[in-house]
Amino acid sequence: MPHFLFELRRYRLRPGARETLIDLFEREFVETQEVLGIGLAGQFRDADDPDAFVWLRSFANMEARAEALAAFYNGPVWKEYGDAANATMVNSDNVLLLKAIGPSAFSSNPRREELGDERPCEGILVATTCSLAPKGANAFAAYFNSDARPLLETLGARIEATFVTEENANTFPRLPVREGEPVFVWFAGFTSEASYQSFQVRLRQSSQWTNEVFPHLDGLMWRKAEISRLFPTARSLYRW
Repeated sequence: MPHFLFELRRYRLRPGARETLIDLFEREFVETQEVLGIGLAGQFRDADDPDAFVWLRSFANMEARAEALAAFYNGPVWKEYGDAANATMVNSDNVLLLKAIGPSAFSSNPRREELGDERPCEGILVATTCSLAPKGANAFAAYFNSDARPLLETLGARIEATFVTEENANTFPRLPVREGEPVFVWFAGFTSEASYQSFQVRLRQSSQWTNEVFPHLDGLMWRKAEISRLFPTARSLYRW
């Protein structure tokens, strides 16, 4: 079943603890979530923040989310390894609850055994999070799809997914999310860091972007967009 409800989770870790958490996560928390119907779209290292771990998980709907999370966090695997995971973290509540709009590379949840694990990957995923005024998501999404997306793709970005805030109340309050924060998030994929840097050069040289499209997008935001360069871990389903 396609998934359209997502959590974008960003953990602040203790210095030097990221590899410890990734090793634990990918050994104990991958299949044990997937068997409950949770989609693990990807796990990532943030290239600009050595103490951050970023991951995406998905659900069919809010009801399925509540049931699956209750089963996992009340289950034997989290009971055994949860304390060890939490010991690597400073905080784990920087979480956006999102719904996909339009086609998404993260919604189909391919079978892990068909793709294989630990596939080499030089690609990079760039997440752009735009904070918006209340009720501003529709206008932002419409302009992004009509003007920004075609230009970004022409300049070399592959737009993998777009999201807006899921406005329904958190159905699993044991895990806090950033409620009441309207956002638009888009993910762009590139084959390598070099291809991303080349894209950035073309973007800066585009008068349409610098003089028209970006100023319009920026005018709809409440603060500067947050941009994260994400590199897939060994067992991330998402990779270029």
